[in-house]
Formats: sequence, C-alpha cells, structure tokens
Amino acid sequence: MSIFAEFKTFIKRGNVIDLAVGIIIGAAFGKVVSTLVDAVLMPPIGALIGGVDFNALRINITGTASIRYGAFLQALVDFFIIGFCVFLVVKAVNKLEGPKEDKPKELTPEEKLLTEIRDLLKAKA
Repeated sequence: MSIFAEFKTFIKRGNVIDLAVGIIIGAAFGKVVSTLVDAVLMPPIGALIGGVDFNALRINITGTASIRYGAFLQALVDFFIIGFCVFLVVKAVNKLEGPKEDKPKELTPEEKLLTEIRDLLKAKA
C-alpha cells in the first residue's frame, strides 16, 4: 500500500476529523476566553485591588530582564476559566446524551459452563 493510500485511509477515520475539529474549535474558544479575561474580567479586578494592571506586574532582575509574574497570573486565570467552561460544555453534552446503557458483557467459557450447571440444578429441584 502506498503512503498516499495509507494517508487517505488514516484521514477517512472519524476520530481524526473529530480531533481536528476539536483542536480548531478549542483554539478559537481559547482566544475568546483570553479576550474575556484580558478585556472584561481583569480590569475590574485590578481596579478593586488598587488600580493594578496585571500585565504590568513584574520583578526587575536587571535593567533589561524582568520576571513578568502578572502575565503568568493572567494566564492562570485564563486556564481556570477555560477549564471551567469546558467542564460546563462536557456536562451539557453528557446531559443531552442521556444515561448510558451498559450492554451486558460477554460471558467467559467458564461462566457459561457454570450458568448451564446452575440451570440444570434448578431444573432438577
């Protein structure tokens, strides 16, 4: 099988397409949430704690190097909000799907034999 035929078979699998769509939607969703945090949530939080701009928070090491811990704090807030939103989306999708029905598992040969023995003993009694 040629490399192109293998690639075509690989791409046709549903999981690959689902994964690609998920990554694209996730990236766009991340940008939306980052903008929400940067432009809507952090300014009031900064105002409440004394007019602090989180992106400006830093520790200067030298004249040219600094540790920008404010950007890190902002990224942490982004992460938690995105995580919470994804949790809510997954919870909603699970609710739409309804309860999952567990299909009975296949019995092992030993279990089948024991079931037959049990049934025969019940029939004799």
